[in-house]
Amino acid sequence: MKLAVIGAGPAGLALALLAAERLGSTEIHLFDTRPLDRDVRADARTLALNLGSIRLLQRLSAWVPEQAQAIQTVHVSQAPPAPVAGEVRISAAEQGLPQLGAVLPYGALVAPLQQRWLDLAATQAQRLFTRFGTPVHAIRSQADGVELDCGEGPVVDRFDLAVVAEGGVFAEQDRKRLHSDYRQNAWVGTVRLAAPGLQGLAIERFTRNGPLALLPLPSDAEGPRAALVWCLPQAEDDIASLDDAQRLVVIQQQLPAVAGQLTGISPLKCFPLGLNAETRLLQGRTLRIGNAAQTLHPVAGQGLNLGLRDAQALVDALRHGAETGLSLDAMLARVERARAPDRWPMIAATDFLARSFAWRLPGLPALRGLALAGLEAATPLKRALAQRMMFG
Repeated sequence: MKLAVIGAGPAGLALALLAAERLGSTEIHLFDTRPLDRDVRADARTLALNLGSIRLLQRLSAWVPEQAQAIQTVHVSQAPPAPVAGEVRISAAEQGLPQLGAVLPYGALVAPLQQRWLDLAATQAQRLFTRFGTPVHAIRSQADGVELDCGEGPVVDRFDLAVVAEGGVFAEQDRKRLHSDYRQNAWVGTVRLAAPGLQGLAIERFTRNGPLALLPLPSDAEGPRAALVWCLPQAEDDIASLDDAQRLVVIQQQLPAVAGQLTGISPLKCFPLGLNAETRLLQGRTLRIGNAAQTLHPVAGQGLNLGLRDAQALVDALRHGAETGLSLDAMLARVERARAPDRWPMIAATDFLARSFAWRLPGLPALRGLALAGLEAATPLKRALAQRMMFG
């Protein structure tokens, strides 16, 4: 089989590595528009990985724990005013696990994955091809495969299967079948902490306007810090007009006491938020995974984890088909069915939560508080939720 992987971000690289290691007779071409000599290590965008994703990266020999901050506890709470100040705490110790997940910069994830791929490709040059700096302009379906228009000029290449793993951010994507603009912004950056109180603690606070999250980062030379994700409705978003001191005051007022004192804030970047998802992963012999299949609101922090599970499910199905003699089309249909129970509940849950912050119903904060308090009291349900968030 000849496989094209389009996009060398985390999901695309993970897929290429899994296929290289588990599908020994497959010829794999990894495409990306960026040149190979671009240093991805400098990309400081923050990513949150669950434990299932970490274990996958460990199996791929592409996990560098020193560059990540382990998440030991997740604290979710409803901000006042609400008659019930509900909160949920999920800890690794309760689950009998070393950690729930980890937080790390984008570059610290992609660089080891990319190096692992390059190392493998150097030893198997006859079947592993690195085609960076090569944009794919078009994908055309054929009866038994796809044709790619790629590179400069009229270069056409034929493959049995093309997997699109090049997602991008919501505002820059082509509109997919399931599309909704939430008319919300996410402001992202980092904050400084007075003390290392967030060491291993991830906080999500449901405020009147949207979720506010702090994710623990490894301390640097200036001390403890955390990644910030601050979601606000665009109609009420005046963050751009505030200076750093004012932003710190507003954030501090909305955080729970467990967050401790914030002492500084980095420049913030703003990203519009929305849902953009395909109803079907498969079109002919073209399959979409990760953000190319579903771009979600960050309220649950599960987009990348979904993408990595997409990659793993595809390789598992291809390997099963090779061992049992199933046709490629039958295997791909199997992937479509197998991913549905994981994809659709997460799409529905994040969509519901994102929309609920636009509703100005008087009792809604109270309902959120009651729901969180009930979840904290219902130990089996809380454990089931934790397992779902960690492993899908």
